[in-house]
Amino acid sequence: MRRKKETGINRAIRLPGYLIMFAVITVACTDPALNQKDNNSGIDISRNHISYWSYNGEDILLLGGSVQDNLFQIPDLAGHLDLLKSVGGNYVRNTMSSRDSGNVWAFKKLENGLYDLNQWNDEYWRRFENFLEETGKRDIAVQLEIWATFDYYRDNWDINPFNPKNNINYSTRRSKLPEVVETHPIYTENNFFRSVPAQMAIVPVLEYQQKFVDKILSYTFKHDHILYCMDNETSVSSDWPKFWARYIQKEAKLAGRQVHTTEMWDPWDLNHPFHAETFDNPDIFTFVDISQNNHQSGDTHWENGLATIERMRKMGNLRPVNNVKIYGNDGGRHKTTRDAIENFVKNILMGCASARFHRPTSGQGLNTTAQAVIKGMREVTDRTDFFNGEPHNNLLMNRGEGEAYCRVIPGKEFIVYFPRGGSVEIDLTGFGHSTAVEWLNLLEGEWLPPAGLERSAVNLETPGDGHWIAVIR
Repeated sequence: MRRKKETGINRAIRLPGYLIMFAVITVACTDPALNQKDNNSGIDISRNHISYWSYNGEDILLLGGSVQDNLFQIPDLAGHLDLLKSVGGNYVRNTMSSRDSGNVWAFKKLENGLYDLNQWNDEYWRRFENFLEETGKRDIAVQLEIWATFDYYRDNWDINPFNPKNNINYSTRRSKLPEVVETHPIYTENNFFRSVPAQMAIVPVLEYQQKFVDKILSYTFKHDHILYCMDNETSVSSDWPKFWARYIQKEAKLAGRQVHTTEMWDPWDLNHPFHAETFDNPDIFTFVDISQNNHQSGDTHWENGLATIERMRKMGNLRPVNNVKIYGNDGGRHKTTRDAIENFVKNILMGCASARFHRPTSGQGLNTTAQAVIKGMREVTDRTDFFNGEPHNNLLMNRGEGEAYCRVIPGKEFIVYFPRGGSVEIDLTGFGHSTAVEWLNLLEGEWLPPAGLERSAVNLETPGDGHWIAVIR
């Protein structure tokens, strides 16, 4: 319990022939663990459903989409967050990136054109502070990426303050950092990501990396709606993210805060050994991000996600599985708009803790399609006992490949998603005395009136083509 502070309170009791004096002195507790906010405050792993998040003690499903990754740098931030909130969204991604037009860097630029890594650019940090305040007051969870991988390669590295040719603080020889990196991050040819003690132990670089992280934490530790991801699509040694995850956890403990940390790996196949570093180290990575699985489609996407969740369950370290990037946009570089919609819905039904559309042009961002899907899935999950459900495609009979996906709240409800219309059979034996189905036309946002169903094997057929969701009670 937290002790109350009292100062200089002297008490006296008079007994016959005696005057007994004593002082009641209570010292304010300095133990950070005891000074933490109430255990039910802020974002945390749910006590009731360990594969989901809670916020202020209430279980939540994180749904989102946004126009940009480094959201703290965009103009009209408040309006964009209001739009997200209006359709039921509560989740954004934020990279600490400065590579887009109109962005500013974290460090002060001197008159000679070089940066001083010992001085900050106040505008950068003003934008970041404003972003944290605006998301916090709307109860929008932030998945924060510390190291924006693509800022440290190719053209972006050429102008990055950490590049030794761009600052007054260290030389190329002393820092062991290249001035030019012409290759994609998958080749990991920038020693910036080898500065940690278990790798090259590049002292002068690590010193300024630490200052940058400390500066971030000086702002985020004032808030309780932040999740921490070390990198974006990284291919470096796991020594790097493990160092920074442990560092953030240590700093949080010293500050009396609770944090959750993860890493986002580059391989699209969740069976790649990189992903096992996250899956199998729950003390370091307290949640999991499988965004790269969203490069997959159809049943492969579904089965890979389910296998990951089941793997962690069998290992005894089940925890929230996030998808901060769902790819897909017609004309973009990765996947189609249909892929984006399907994978967003499937991630939710398979049991993932979050789903967010990636920014354009690689994703839907928060366009009208994204708004419709977020709104529809929020309505579906709010109308059902969602958190007590389980994925059960095995209960769908005569199902074609990729035709339908099912989540069941045992003895109570079915949620069945049809990406392209279609029909399947479901056995409703023992499912209650009165069973009805409600259909949602996902992209139109239209719910059809409930219709009765027989309490036996029934043929469930969509009212039309397109994305339909059936809620059976």
